[in-house]
Amino acid sequence: MNHTRMTKLVNKKNLQRAGNFLFWGLLIVLLINTDAKAWLLKQLVNVGLFKAEIKKEAPLADVPADRLSFAVRDESGKAVSTADLRGKVVFINFWATWCPPCRAEMSSLNDMYNELKGDSNLVFLFISEDDNAAKAKRYLQDKGFSMPLLARSGTVPPEIFSGTLPTTVVLNREGKLVYRNEGIGAYNHATFKAQLKSLASVKDGVYFMRKRI
Repeated sequence: MNHTRMTKLVNKKNLQRAGNFLFWGLLIVLLINTDAKAWLLKQLVNVGLFKAEIKKEAPLADVPADRLSFAVRDESGKAVSTADLRGKVVFINFWATWCPPCRAEMSSLNDMYNELKGDSNLVFLFISEDDNAAKAKRYLQDKGFSMPLLARSGTVPPEIFSGTLPTTVVLNREGKLVYRNEGIGAYNHATFKAQLKSLASVKDGVYFMRKRI
């Protein structure tokens, strides 16, 4: 084997090793780095892979609305119960800054909130599970998100939140659970927004739920 050919083979092997090293390095970063994982998941949200939709399935109508009630508090410490919001559709999202799927869907949630927050029959509760409220507030500010920062006040029924982040729930105007999703979602999708507005526009009617784990 001449010197030139040997040099080419060595260079080819070195390129293959470098490529493998780069691939596995990027994979490790994506697996262990919160920002990297959130970025990758956000790209999947943007292409519609996690499209949210309220399916026409039987609701959890057997769960009494009173059993689903819980309270939240705002930054000033003022508390409000979901029971006090009867007559309105309540969109609830549990999130945390350390949760990559939560961060990935935040832009979608913020865009949806900004578009629909003017509807007096819709209420949005974005509930942070961070131990440090200042950190959660700083995250929202740094990202330019306008959704309000809320925290749990007392216990939350397991039918609403069992600890999985993110979890998103919709209560209809009767206070009944009509949508529950444990996992990431693209909530700024036109179909989902239309379904929310439809629920908010009627006092009675057919309500739907979806649970995806």
